Amino acid sequence: MHGDRVDVHHHLFPPPFVAQLTECEHYLSRGVARHWTPRTSIDDMDAAGIATAFTSITAPGLAFIPGERLFAVNRECNDFGARMMADHGARFGLFASLPLPDVEASLREIEYALDTLGADGIGLLTSYAGKWLGDDAFAPVMDELNRRRAVVYVHPTVANCCRNLLPGIPDWVLEFPVDTARTIASLLFGGTLTRCPDIRFVFAHVGGIVPLVVEHLVRAAQVDPRLAAMAPDGVRAHLRRLHYDTALRMHAAGMSSALQFVDASRLLLGTDAPLRKSADQLAELHAQGLPEDVLRKIESENARRLLDRYRSPTPKS
Repeated sequence: MHGDRVDVHHHLFPPPFVAQLTECEHYLSRGVARHWTPRTSIDDMDAAGIATAFTSITAPGLAFIPGERLFAVNRECNDFGARMMADHGARFGLFASLPLPDVEASLREIEYALDTLGADGIGLLTSYAGKWLGDDAFAPVMDELNRRRAVVYVHPTVANCCRNLLPGIPDWVLEFPVDTARTIASLLFGGTLTRCPDIRFVFAHVGGIVPLVVEHLVRAAQVDPRLAAMAPDGVRAHLRRLHYDTALRMHAAGMSSALQFVDASRLLLGTDAPLRKSADQLAELHAQGLPEDVLRKIESENARRLLDRYRSPTPKS
């Protein structure tokens, strides 16, 4: 039976996505992509007492698909996620993908995903075609997401510059947490966080390595007035307004650094299922001896406050 926990970091593998994963043996060889079904996710959720999982496409996303196919495959994947919501009630939410780096197509997909499919937000990767999310090229997309006060979930990938830097070590081991830091820095020092204050960002893995390098970012603004001007409220204040999920950070060092970095009200449960078992992740979290009120915030309360589906409709006069 499911409980009341809410997971914001849970992946789906729609057939159109799996069909394109010819270069991603990391997923195919493990059987995760080939054998996943919505029932796989529901069984994992039930074992961990998770009421709802908000799904998103994992890295490498869809940007490696040739341009003429990118929009169509992206749309098929979003439609698949919407059918999961329709078929399984409140068990699934959806952070819909965008066909970036195509900005015009992405603007059309924002409208379709949020207005037609009823997606809970937009799921982005940390970089596309060698550009991070704070790049000027993506400004029209960010401006539209800000206008809509959208929830934007950001999952890491590896940038084109940094693939296979260490032979034999998969890119996700080191490059994923670093790419998350790069995209947060680009949003901060590119001015997006100041220009688009109504985007409700959620970053995977407690922001990658950001909690460990936050003083570097603070120092950068101290020595460069141009960077300081992009973060007028101060680096720490801007970063503390963002939200972060706990996937792969529910161990002692991870939770300690997370709670020193931001208030507990900014942390949301993330499990990285089905690539990890949710029950194992939660067992690790509960082994840290955190106060019950902190656990409630992380496991449920923060997500229910952030996501629009949990808000009571405004009574009509």
